[in-house]
Amino acid sequence: MNILEFFQSVSSGFLSGIIPFTILLGILIFVHELGHFAVARMCGVRVEVFSLGFGKKILSYKKGDTTYCLSLIPLGGYVKMFGEQNGDTVSEADRVHSFTHKTVWQRIAIVLAGPLMNFFFAIAVFTFISVIGEETRAPVIAEVESNSPAATMGLSAGDRILSINATELKSYEDLQKFLNANQNSTVTAKVKTISGEVKDLSLTVASIKNPNIFSTEKMIGDLTGVLPLARGTTVGVIAGSIAEKTGLKPGDEIIEINKSKVSKWTELEHMIRSGATLEIIIEREVNGKREKIPHTISQQDYSPNMTMLAFGLEQPDLYLDQVVKDSPAEQAELKRYDKIVQINSVVVTKWEQILATIKSFDGKDGLMITVIRDGAELTKKITPQVTSQMTAQGKEDRRYTIGILPFINYSQPEMVKVKADGVFSALTKGTERTWDITSMTVISFVRLFQGEISHKNVGGMISIGKAAKDSYESGLQSFLMVMGILSVSLFILNLLPIPVLDGGHLVFYFIEAIKGSPLSIKKMEIAQQVGFILLMGLMVLAIFNDVNKFFFKS
Repeated sequence: MNILEFFQSVSSGFLSGIIPFTILLGILIFVHELGHFAVARMCGVRVEVFSLGFGKKILSYKKGDTTYCLSLIPLGGYVKMFGEQNGDTVSEADRVHSFTHKTVWQRIAIVLAGPLMNFFFAIAVFTFISVIGEETRAPVIAEVESNSPAATMGLSAGDRILSINATELKSYEDLQKFLNANQNSTVTAKVKTISGEVKDLSLTVASIKNPNIFSTEKMIGDLTGVLPLARGTTVGVIAGSIAEKTGLKPGDEIIEINKSKVSKWTELEHMIRSGATLEIIIEREVNGKREKIPHTISQQDYSPNMTMLAFGLEQPDLYLDQVVKDSPAEQAELKRYDKIVQINSVVVTKWEQILATIKSFDGKDGLMITVIRDGAELTKKITPQVTSQMTAQGKEDRRYTIGILPFINYSQPEMVKVKADGVFSALTKGTERTWDITSMTVISFVRLFQGEISHKNVGGMISIGKAAKDSYESGLQSFLMVMGILSVSLFILNLLPIPVLDGGHLVFYFIEAIKGSPLSIKKMEIAQQVGFILLMGLMVLAIFNDVNKFFFKS
């Protein structure tokens, strides 16, 4: 990216995201400062300024002792209290209104009120989401591996779990909670199949290690063989097959059959077996753009009950979608749409085999990779190189790669709108979610300092702006969810024991409460300077990560 493209990217992103960013941050700052303001007033402290933003005042209004203002830089806010600064001269008569002259417990209450307001505001946000109804994943089985325990128990793709142990399930979250609570045991489930049949199944719940490293639960319940996502309708097309002769190509995504939307591989299998003429719509990349193309598969092209493989369609994960520029794969002249069929002497049948083989490269001789291109087999010698990858858990993983990405797509899970049964139920759900997010946020800080997740995950204002923009465009629920999560983050961040932040001031005041006298001004000034340096370092890291992530894609 050249300097012109960089500034164009910055300006376009800034302009499209400035309104949701301002709304989001403005509300969270207002809530935080309102906490300080309200408790200060309750304790009799004179509040001189209540400001949203820093710097030059754009708008101001004075009522009583307080000037309420909107300032130029919308990256924070502050409440200025009388007698707050060390060295302020306060007369005997005015000490009753001075922050510094309040008891240590009153000062603790005033400082703690800001972060706590963010915590309680998050509860209110998540409670409101529960009241209006939350779009969440339905308790529907996405995919089941063949010959797996789940398949043996009678589960199939598309099955809807209506209840477990006679308790109704409203969402996939409910299902997971029941699985977590019944690890290494058997439950009775009422299941509705795609065809509408309702049946009772006995399900054995396994116990597996929680893949979410930010969760407090080390083990979770699992139905072995149930996959988290359903395979989509992007196809691989076998060279020389009936499907290829009808005009289908690798990477085509079938989105409609006989005027009905399709999104799952199982739906394609059902239609292919029907033996009827299929009027389909495919999405195909043409000259760098996705285009919708009508396509007909006539009855003469295939027989009833013909399998997908017999017709010539297969999962697309062995076909290359992208070959990274200047990568070992490009240097070996691998191309898009190549199908990998063998590595060294091992025939590969799925993408996970390819990943595992490349990742376990011993660093010596190169890999002999055989591909099919235009019906012919080609073998290339490729030497993997070590690259840095960011895992789904936020950890930086250095491993061998060759610079290829396959055609893999998944169907979006079925969604359902779930409303709380009443205000009390909504409040309970809001509190539980706030506590869960608080726990995960604390754990993420701990993992960061332990080095278990990469410092590259630290984001700043650009990340917040991107989250605000994307969630704003997605709808009210997404925007409120981001607002609640960020409110929890502000609660935790402000309680960190770093001078300059609320947490640092609380440390000073608790020390004062224990020893019976405040720290010396000199010690507090030194601590404030150290805290300022730490905070600036964190901000610089966040900005650096944001610029790399959004503008240089590193």
